Amino acid sequence: MVTESLPRAVVTIDSVQEVVSQIIAEVKDQSIAALTSHAEKFDGLVDIDFRVPKTELVAALQEMDPELRAAIEVAISRVRKVSEATVPSELTVELDSGAQVTQKFVPVASVGLYVPGGKAVYPSSVVMNVVPARVAKVPRIAVTSPAQKDGLPSRSVLATCELLGIDEVYAMGGASAVAAFAYGIPEIDLEPVAMVTGPGNIFVAAAKRQLRGVIGIDSEAGPTEILIIADQTANPEFVAADLISQAEHDPNAAAVLVTDSPALIVAVEQALDKQIPLAANHSRISQALAGIQSALVLVDSIESAIQVANAYATEHLEIHCADSQAVASQITNAGAVFIGEYSPVSLGDYLAGSNHVLPTGEQAKFSSGLGVATFLRSQQHINYSKQGLKSVVKSLVKFSEAESLSAHGRAGSIRFEEQ
Repeated sequence: MVTESLPRAVVTIDSVQEVVSQIIAEVKDQSIAALTSHAEKFDGLVDIDFRVPKTELVAALQEMDPELRAAIEVAISRVRKVSEATVPSELTVELDSGAQVTQKFVPVASVGLYVPGGKAVYPSSVVMNVVPARVAKVPRIAVTSPAQKDGLPSRSVLATCELLGIDEVYAMGGASAVAAFAYGIPEIDLEPVAMVTGPGNIFVAAAKRQLRGVIGIDSEAGPTEILIIADQTANPEFVAADLISQAEHDPNAAAVLVTDSPALIVAVEQALDKQIPLAANHSRISQALAGIQSALVLVDSIESAIQVANAYATEHLEIHCADSQAVASQITNAGAVFIGEYSPVSLGDYLAGSNHVLPTGEQAKFSSGLGVATFLRSQQHINYSKQGLKSVVKSLVKFSEAESLSAHGRAGSIRFEEQ
């Protein structure tokens, strides 16, 4: 099978479930004491306040490099534009005279947005989480990100929160943060949230899986993945650069090329050898590309490459082919599809206008990327008049009798009996 030929990282969600289960239980039972213990145990941090003061948010924005601020504002504008365009519309269906069903969309009451902060810091993830939640009109939005050595999330993360008007910000990370959002931490005035979204490491993904039902989640967005479909027309330098760009996230990142061109594989290998030593994160990149989850794969045709991609269901799919659009039209399973040599995944990470919080680990077969719809619940309003009910009451009675639930039918027919 394809998924056996292209295995993912050895560290899977299942492998950390026991540890994560204990972390969750400790946060639920011990509250702030557990957070304090976990901060010291996992990050070597003591005397963490966890709740970030408003003054720190303001100061971080004031200190932010103006060019970085301008870039973040472009990202906010583009993500907002796409988000606003994808808000689902309320609609009413008239089934008969006096028989209406209206589909409404109601925002969740509160969300906890997780922003990673381990090997790198991600103000971009603040944008990707907050903007669609804002557009969906979620009443309460809280953000958490792991504390750095100073006991606070990264300054760029704090500044972006302030830029977006988010005042409820926490210095919490990993499974502990997800559990804190799920159960609340009274000592720091953290009330439980209805939903947790955002990418994270394997421990964050495992916590989201275990707590689903206590909270809603978007998807289990774990270590990043890129799969590239390319033919002989692809530029090997571009392909290598895009594989490297995702490999620098994490040693468990998956970077896969699938091609029908032996010559391209050779050229990409040469390009990787040239580009990797020049990268600031070359050690991490080398680990990821040498891992079992990364590969350069030769197939007999682009049609076979499409089959591989759909079976693999990658988080990010790039297409570098003579007719990239035609290939893209045959993709059914991918978190996001980047079409053509001028649509690198890194563009989607920051400024494409799309969202970079995407399903990993084959979840693209049944999950979607983060967006406005993530924060909305569809709700149907049924509004029947007397005449509307009368037109179907006999069928209602018949159905109920067939299912041996005669009281169901009676609830309809009683409305037409003489009282």
